[in-house]
Amino acid sequence: NGYTTLSTRKEFDALDSADTGLLPLLGTFASSHMDYEIDRDPKVQPSLAEMAKKALDILEHATRKRNDGFFLMIEGSRIDMAAHTNDPAAHVRDILAYWDAVSVVRKFVDAHPDTVLISVSDHETGGFSVAKQLTPEYPEYKWNPHALESVKHSIEYISSQLLPHQPGADAAKTEEDRYRTVRDKVFPEWLAIKDATHEEILAVASETDSVKLRQLLSNAISNRAQLGWATHGHSAVDVNLYAYGKDAHLLRGNHENTDIGDFIVKALGLDLASVSSKIRAERVVQSTQALKETWFGRRNGIDDLDAPEHSH
Repeated sequence: NGYTTLSTRKEFDALDSADTGLLPLLGTFASSHMDYEIDRDPKVQPSLAEMAKKALDILEHATRKRNDGFFLMIEGSRIDMAAHTNDPAAHVRDILAYWDAVSVVRKFVDAHPDTVLISVSDHETGGFSVAKQLTPEYPEYKWNPHALESVKHSIEYISSQLLPHQPGADAAKTEEDRYRTVRDKVFPEWLAIKDATHEEILAVASETDSVKLRQLLSNAISNRAQLGWATHGHSAVDVNLYAYGKDAHLLRGNHENTDIGDFIVKALGLDLASVSSKIRAERVVQSTQALKETWFGRRNGIDDLDAPEHSH
């Protein structure tokens, strides 16, 4: 159908941004979600900033002679997914990776002053708070970000290594083997926790339910960082809105979410009425039945490590 496709880091690096015949272009660098930044192997998967830079370069070359510009959406989607899991270490690393991508786009805007950058999320996830009361006594007024600095892997990755039915896990391990793995590798090396108690180690080593295991790992990290979570879902907390470039001042202050769409419509001179009319006239029906079970933590009784985060 005329698509240029790529699936490897080598193919990504070899892309010639000046080749106007590349589009439409589709790059898929993982069989499911791309890895969290904390787990990402840069030799296998490009970063969000690298993909943003490549996309901007390709689109700039493709539209240079047409003088009609382009619209590009860059999503740091795994920020949300880490918060669904209540994984603070993966969460902050993907936030930093998103900031790197924003920095790339800001430089593009500086070089193309007729461009506007808008950065916003559709919701907050996790009911996250930089505070957590750990005991019944009067709470400490502190949090400990240093507890996240040396964490090596996401809770998703660690779960995949511990649960016997997951790819990459050693199903032949005995309970004693699992206990030693958790005691000697998971806590001190992967989570950078040197003071894990016997009870914590035993609970993680013996848990076979993916959702409960993730909660145990979340508690271990979050408690030591003194970070609080109110939910594994979305919250009604206001989200930050940033804008940079042409007419960015129009988005200053508090806004309803629909205001952002209205701003984009005006900036691009879109005719949404005609687009809506076309969509209604050419209605598309999903060919496969939508199953509500696919939106929860388990599918047909089988633990699915990705499923809890699909509800974003």
